[in-house]
Amino acid sequence: MMIHIASAINFLALDNQEDGTIAGEGLSALQTFAYFVALPIALFAVISVISYASSGDRKKSKNAASSITSIE
Repeated sequence: MMIHIASAINFLALDNQEDGTIAGEGLSALQTFAYFVALPIALFAVISVISYASSGDRKKSKNAASSITSIE
């Protein structure tokens, strides 16, 4: 029974490939880490810095304070 299940799983795994597809070389551990860990973290950091820089609070001079925005 288990042999039949294993052969069916193997057949389904081979059946999912399209005609004419040939698997390429695998990625090394360093390439995998760079593509799937380091690069997303770096992109997140860059986008976060750009977002913070464009929407961060601006310091305003004390001379520009009006009676509407500040109470003395």
